[in-house]
Amino acid sequence: MKNTKRILLILILNFIFLASFAQLKSNKKNFVLVHGAWHGGWCWKEVKDNLIKQNFNTYTPSLSGMAEHKHNLNDSISLQTHILDIINLIIMEDLQDVVLVGHSYAGAVITGVADSIPERLSKLIYLDAMLVHNGESPITSEPNAEQLKKIKTFRNKEHFDPISSSYFGVSDRTQMKWVNERLTPQPYMTFGQILELDHEFGNGIPLVYIACINPQLSVLKNRSDKLKNEKSWTYLTLNTGHDAMITQPNELSAMLIELAE
Repeated sequence: MKNTKRILLILILNFIFLASFAQLKSNKKNFVLVHGAWHGGWCWKEVKDNLIKQNFNTYTPSLSGMAEHKHNLNDSISLQTHILDIINLIIMEDLQDVVLVGHSYAGAVITGVADSIPERLSKLIYLDAMLVHNGESPITSEPNAEQLKKIKTFRNKEHFDPISSSYFGVSDRTQMKWVNERLTPQPYMTFGQILELDHEFGNGIPLVYIACINPQLSVLKNRSDKLKNEKSWTYLTLNTGHDAMITQPNELSAMLIELAE
């Protein structure tokens, strides 16, 4: 009889522990931060550290063919490849209530992710990002002059070599060196492939745009400015250049934490 009671008590305690753990896990919000062109998960280092300190699960994957995956760079890597990178990460890690952040080019990536798995996402945050709509590619979403420049650069349809971090608003010499040493080529089809959506842009998920305005890249400004008066968007600004995660990681982190609440 005593053994039966002891076993029953152990089972009850195990149930309480597992239930408490599951509740704690379910209440812990998740950030997935997706880097822009030529970058990698490394660029979020300080932001990731800040978010983890505030008890957020934080993932900073590097997209196929880029950063530590640069040895796998090939012509078949496309925008859809990168969308699947993030979809598969979220599914394999069994993430729910995801705040999905896309920087620059990754605006196109997170739009594609939201079109497929909206039930796992709680918010889409476009950090000085491309706004690519159904039937457009990242290239054709840009102003005509930029389109022509990229098409000429991509004439061999292989990859787009990195450009200096100064273009991204990084001016500190130490930071510039750190970033420039890590930038890797961008596969052609990530910019050239058409984005095909089955649902409206954002797929019903709350939308946030953070514009980096000191200065904002002209290639992004025309479309992002139109969001200032859009009721379906929350429009915010950071007084820094394009690579805010490098130049203002603490300010960006605080903004992301507030948006996640």
